[in-house]
Amino acid sequence: MTENLHNQGYLGWWDELRRRQPNLRLDCCASGGRRNDLETLRRAVPLHRTDYVGEPTSQQCHHYGLSQWVPYHGAGYIVGKSALPPPDCPPIPPPDKIDSYFFRSGMSPSLGISVDVKRDDYDYDFLRRLIAQFRQISPYYYGDFYPLTGYSLRNNVWIAWQYDRPDLGQGMVQAFRRHENNEESQTCKLNGLNPDAEYIVTDLDVNQPRTYTGRDLMETGLQITAKEKPAALIITYEMLK
Repeated sequence: MTENLHNQGYLGWWDELRRRQPNLRLDCCASGGRRNDLETLRRAVPLHRTDYVGEPTSQQCHHYGLSQWVPYHGAGYIVGKSALPPPDCPPIPPPDKIDSYFFRSGMSPSLGISVDVKRDDYDYDFLRRLIAQFRQISPYYYGDFYPLTGYSLRNNVWIAWQYDRPDLGQGMVQAFRRHENNEESQTCKLNGLNPDAEYIVTDLDVNQPRTYTGRDLMETGLQITAKEKPAALIITYEMLK
């Protein structure tokens, strides 16, 4: 009964805040993502989905799992600092530099960035490029989410997912080759495309567009390759009109 009354008061308090301030935006980040229950998510979004920030494998897994249930959530990117990992998730030592693998592992509908801007030895041009890429692909986070690989905390695998915007005829794939993975390539079958249409597919790091049919991308699949490990790739696609 005590818990029931507590929850009624908690939700009623938020409802009254929203009644008084209809445009109020509420963040339900609390105790490491422990307020992501259904009734809270009717009223707020978790702008920071967990206190366990900075370790890339866990960030990828949080994104993979939560995106299947919660359409809007956030994470963070911290330069040179990492939380302690759980026993089954061996860490990658966080580099004291701007790093695309760590940055892209935290990319989500909402992204917070923590960088000591008093440091003059960071590659700020590279950071600006990563932020520009995030802004470029961020509209796709409002699309349909599709896992493209299985879920795993192991560091010898690929993990990947797709966001598709059928209203735009566009979307993206985020793919991660983890640091113990000896497979340079992974083939992913995409979802939700027009099988008879042609799509321009572009790796943001290579910028050499290729053309595929929707049927090829869904039935044969898209081969994703990373020569180095760990690696984080962002591949966009756009349907030709």
